[in-house]
Amino acid sequence: MGDLLLVRHGETEWSVSGRHTSWTDLPLTRHGEEEARSLAPLLAGRTFALALTSPLDRAIRTAELAGVTGAVPEPDLHEWDYGGYEGVTTVDIHRARPDWYLWSDGVPPGPAGHPGESPDEISERADRVLKRVDSALGDGDVVLVAHAHFLRVLTARRLGLPAADGRLFQLATGTVSRLSTEHDRPVVAEWNTRP
Repeated sequence: MGDLLLVRHGETEWSVSGRHTSWTDLPLTRHGEEEARSLAPLLAGRTFALALTSPLDRAIRTAELAGVTGAVPEPDLHEWDYGGYEGVTTVDIHRARPDWYLWSDGVPPGPAGHPGESPDEISERADRVLKRVDSALGDGDVVLVAHAHFLRVLTARRLGLPAADGRLFQLATGTVSRLSTEHDRPVVAEWNTRP
């Protein structure tokens, strides 16, 4: 059984400022590109049975710079749809809703095509990705290049936890995390690894 490697894309202008970024397709900053390149040694020497990226450029570019070849964009790896909170910081949201918490409250609807997602809806997407991952892990390692909140939900679901428990797994830009098994049960083997 292979390992599941999770790569969070490199830094963007909005990740630096703390703005929620789902469908806004921002490029990596110069530092974000350096972060992505620095991951290559952590991924070198591995043959991936499956390599998937979010369809957004920041994830695709991170995969390229990190040396992940043959990666296929997977729509279900898209970041949490933040709806009406796209581009807004948590600090700004708390000015209007002091008790708001993404992991339990979800987000309000946004513009057309971006209704926002509840924790249950993002959990369903994560479960679909994990089903695809499970079918490939028997052939070797799998790498997913995507976004913080989505990968945190996916980690929780992989460990048999509810989506809201993704709150327990802080995930920095430009990092590799590894989910493995111990006694045939999923475990976190490495988290937020940088060279």
